[in-house]
Amino acid sequence: MEKYILVLITASSAEEGEKIGASLVEEGLAACCNIIPEIKSIFKWKGEICKEKEVLLLVKSKTSLFKRVEAQVKKLHSYEVPEIIAFPIEAGLQDYLKWMDEVLKT
Repeated sequence: MEKYILVLITASSAEEGEKIGASLVEEGLAACCNIIPEIKSIFKWKGEICKEKEVLLLVKSKTSLFKRVEAQVKKLHSYEVPEIIAFPIEAGLQDYLKWMDEVLKT
């Protein structure tokens, strides 16, 4: 059985998030991308503590597509090292998972 994943991606702005999300859906690499606006991120980068406003993308995809998702995000993203983290989806509404199968590339 194909494994489904939820990929978390932060982006610098809503515009960048929409560009990335739309590209992933159009390419069949994501079934859906939700964009949560204006999150506050605190992280260490190059020895400095940074506090930035970002958006969070929740991307629904498949494990078999992750490397292609990663490559597409890196191509479009403004960050030197973008956050691209995947979690397995352990369970879900079967009708939703079936729909994901229909819209995602195999």
